[in-house]
Amino acid sequence: MFLVEGGHRLSGTIAPAGNKNAALPILAATLLTDEPVTLRNLPRIGDVEVLLALLASLGVEIVEHGPREVTVRARDITTTALDPRLCRQIRASILLAGPMVSRCGRVQLAPPGGDSIGRRRVDTHFLALQALGATVEVNGAFEVRAPELRAADLFLDEASVTATENAVMAAVRASGRTTIANAASEPHVQDLCHFLNGLGARIGGVGTNTLTIDGVERLHGGAYTIGPDHIEVGSFIGLAAATRGEITIRDAVPEHLKMIALVFRRLGIAVEVRGRDIFVPGDQELVVQDDLQGAIPKIDDGPWPAFPADLTSIAVVVATQARGTVLIFEKMFESRFFFVDKLVQMGARIVLCDPHRVVVAGPSPLHGETLSSPDIRAGMALLTAALAARGTSEMHNVEQIDRGYERLDERLQALGARIERVGGQVFAGIAVPG
Repeated sequence: MFLVEGGHRLSGTIAPAGNKNAALPILAATLLTDEPVTLRNLPRIGDVEVLLALLASLGVEIVEHGPREVTVRARDITTTALDPRLCRQIRASILLAGPMVSRCGRVQLAPPGGDSIGRRRVDTHFLALQALGATVEVNGAFEVRAPELRAADLFLDEASVTATENAVMAAVRASGRTTIANAASEPHVQDLCHFLNGLGARIGGVGTNTLTIDGVERLHGGAYTIGPDHIEVGSFIGLAAATRGEITIRDAVPEHLKMIALVFRRLGIAVEVRGRDIFVPGDQELVVQDDLQGAIPKIDDGPWPAFPADLTSIAVVVATQARGTVLIFEKMFESRFFFVDKLVQMGARIVLCDPHRVVVAGPSPLHGETLSSPDIRAGMALLTAALAARGTSEMHNVEQIDRGYERLDERLQALGARIERVGGQVFAGIAVPG
């Protein structure tokens, strides 16, 4: 639980953790080689800890060198049946399908867990694996078999990030050339491809929507530094604006933030690029920028390089503190906005039009409330609201936030946030002292 005293402006410098959505597939991809792989800037968050536990349950050797550096060696894989308890804790468990089938010829995994933000299809993953020569049986669990994977021309039925990653991991050791069209191209997909190329894979078209993969017989070991999390950077920008704070975000990779900065500008947020850093000036007057002829503007999400779906919750909270009216349209998940009732309780003026759209009219003074984090991103949004509000908020189910943000309370305390953790962290069922 967090106890949060709001109404204080944040100030100082903060650095983003490693990209959560790059770390997870990269960890899964270590199964593709029997040689050691060292990963640096690994975010120590709940989802990463669960995936490390999954790897360990397969017989993978894991050596920790520090808080954010590990060496992983899948010298021998002792089972092809994934622990269903761990699979149900995270969505990313499905990322083990591609590398396990490539390495072992088969895998059995329970339906993945993760955030309850609506239906999250897994069809694209298995359609891609089938195109590469695998057979898939569904009987409570997923049973995937492929004595040999073969190259194929794939056109994904949706530009799914994790399905693209699974297809890439399955194809890197398949004989021949695989083409993946309608591929996702987010920074974390690029990170995975760069990592695999560093191990000897031959992946072309990185950063585009068409990937070409020339299969290789084997991959070798190596070392890789995971890039910063642009979603966390966007979260900190929104947090600074909502609290009228002044913060510098170090090593923020500004080239990944162009659409994020453009969309936040519609809510009146100005940011400055200072080399590799992002500076958010303090005490900004947030004013929604109307469309031409005074029309109510719309903020919506989409595949890269569009505005990320994971930041729409943050945008809703920032909009409650901006003068004007805005429509926010989250297209991907039909339960993403079901947290806004908590914002309304805090004093926000929001109309939930349907599961995908909200109209926000601001600014609204927020007050402290008893809150509960339903998922990673809504949890961060509600914490932002609590820090911007007057009074004290009591926030429960914060392990959802811990799944995606590394020791967030400690890092925000360094910026002047009045936030206290009651109890420790729990990762993969293991308590971690707070």
